[in-house]
Amino acid sequence: MIADLGYIAIFLALATSVYSATAFVLGATRQQPALVQSARNGTYAVFGLVSIASFALLYALLARDFQLSYVASYTSRATSVVYTIAGFWAGNAGSLLLWSWLLALCGAIVLWQNRRKNQELIPYASLTILVTQALFLALMVFTANPFQKLPAIPADGQGLNPLLENPGMLFHPTTLLAGYAGFTIPFAFAVAALITRRLDHQWLATTRNWTLVFWLLLGIGNVLGMQWAYVELGWGGYWAWDPVENAGLMPWLTATAFLHSLMVQRRGGMLKVWNMSLIGATFFLAIFGTFITRSNILSSVHTFGESGQGPFFLFFITAGIILFTALVVSRLSDLRSEHQMESLLSREASFLLNNLVLVAATVVILLGTMLPLFSRILAGKEVTVGATFFNSVAGPILVVLVLLMGLCPLIGWYRTSPGKLLNNLLTPLYAALATAIVLLTLALVRVIPLKPYAVATFSICAFALTTVFLEWGRGTRARHRIHGENYFRAFISLIGKSRARYGGYFVHIGIVLIAMGIGASSAYSISEEFTLAPGGSMKVGQYTLRYEGLDQYPTPKQMVVSAGLSVTNGQRAAGHMEAKRYFKSNFNPVSEIGLRSGVSEDLYIILMGWDESGSAAFKVLVNPLVLWIWVGGGLMLGGTFIALWPTQRRNAEE
Repeated sequence: MIADLGYIAIFLALATSVYSATAFVLGATRQQPALVQSARNGTYAVFGLVSIASFALLYALLARDFQLSYVASYTSRATSVVYTIAGFWAGNAGSLLLWSWLLALCGAIVLWQNRRKNQELIPYASLTILVTQALFLALMVFTANPFQKLPAIPADGQGLNPLLENPGMLFHPTTLLAGYAGFTIPFAFAVAALITRRLDHQWLATTRNWTLVFWLLLGIGNVLGMQWAYVELGWGGYWAWDPVENAGLMPWLTATAFLHSLMVQRRGGMLKVWNMSLIGATFFLAIFGTFITRSNILSSVHTFGESGQGPFFLFFITAGIILFTALVVSRLSDLRSEHQMESLLSREASFLLNNLVLVAATVVILLGTMLPLFSRILAGKEVTVGATFFNSVAGPILVVLVLLMGLCPLIGWYRTSPGKLLNNLLTPLYAALATAIVLLTLALVRVIPLKPYAVATFSICAFALTTVFLEWGRGTRARHRIHGENYFRAFISLIGKSRARYGGYFVHIGIVLIAMGIGASSAYSISEEFTLAPGGSMKVGQYTLRYEGLDQYPTPKQMVVSAGLSVTNGQRAAGHMEAKRYFKSNFNPVSEIGLRSGVSEDLYIILMGWDESGSAAFKVLVNPLVLWIWVGGGLMLGGTFIALWPTQRRNAEE
């Protein structure tokens, strides 16, 4: 009964999406308000129907209805309630339903928010949302039905892959999917603005917060994925340049470029075609990322490996790009810049350079990701590029972006005199020079190895941080002088009066901290492998680890092998650590690392293997400053909330 209800709701939602999209077009072009209102009601109905289907699947999971193939594949009687709920998006069909529900929710909110404004734009924006919605509903109706029944009901389900039984499963897929789905909204308003020729600042103002929210969700989703990979996969890293990882990064990069360049358009009426191109690229890269996760065209540990969906996605992406490009070209006369860039020493120029770097990074990542497919098609054999290639390209690009983040606040709008710029640069340059001297001195006395790339990275990070602190300091002193507030009150008031600007600075600090964590852990990480008998010890960096022995025991769900170690840091006891391996029927063994995380470095232990005598093989890493990657992600979250918080007055530069 519940399966039939869910499938019927999906089918009706597809039919209603097609009807509402058609009604919006006819109602808008024929000036028939009743038809537009009917389409609005249909959009709300789509949300209701997809919600019914979602609740039906959730109920089936919690009720352990193993008659459904999806429920039997992703839950079992031993699966906890939390991970049973997470089973909703653990597989292809369920994640498609969640994607569809998130988009339906956004579409309903857009209609409600704009019930008394943007009446010209809404029919065409809703059309774009509904057409995208129809794609995902059609996939569930024709290729990936989450309510597919089994011919015979099994006594128990297979359960989740042990790798997925991690808190990251609750947040990483959901934030990524929300980011992917949500980028439909700013794209929809861009399409509506092009169709109606309403290409003033209104569509930008309408979509800024939507873009910022989904940029944040996708960024946090990527950081959460890094943290999950770090603690769960047991290889010592956090980013492997897997195709699915890259697919989540690319639309975030182009959305970052869009958020910066829209400020230039709002302030000076420039970069209109560029902004349309960026929001289009962001949307299609989000759809492409969803496609990559659900296809076999590229090898990835993260894909669902489903077949039959490729033609739907490829047709949608190809047709969409052609139609959107044609629409932009047909509106080139309306997209002419209102002003010209006055000087290369201007904030507009620095934002454009920032954009070019971000887009270049996206293109390189896209080409590197797609190279195996291109080589198979063109040369008949698969050629791949590994992490070394991506790191050699992406690392310098990240450093350049951090440098630009430090430079942009020092340059004024329209033009800045060379003398004033040089004066603004002095203190940040001194900070960068001091950082370089400290690191080179530590290398000379052999406290740390000499790593020129790391020296450059940390020096530029110091430059960018100093710029932010100087901006805060100048603003705080000005408020203290003008309003007589104490410095703490002046600082809080400064942020409150210009939340977009200073929230952005918090985001910049977060990105700098992430860059520092990546730079330190890449350059200064120590890795050693040992095989020890019980009672044996090993030394890695300043740590001494003594192997205490092996323990094997069953749990209701799996067999566990645990290796215990006592840890000494120099002459000080640092406690007990365990590294484990889990064995669950029908799944490959899974590692649980031993991890001691600190402000300066992480001690990371992997159990590689063992023998009957109790001897065990370990891989041990000391990874500096990894904690600051996660702290940086938290600052990105906090800074974006500050930027989004409503204010009574928004300055033009925000």
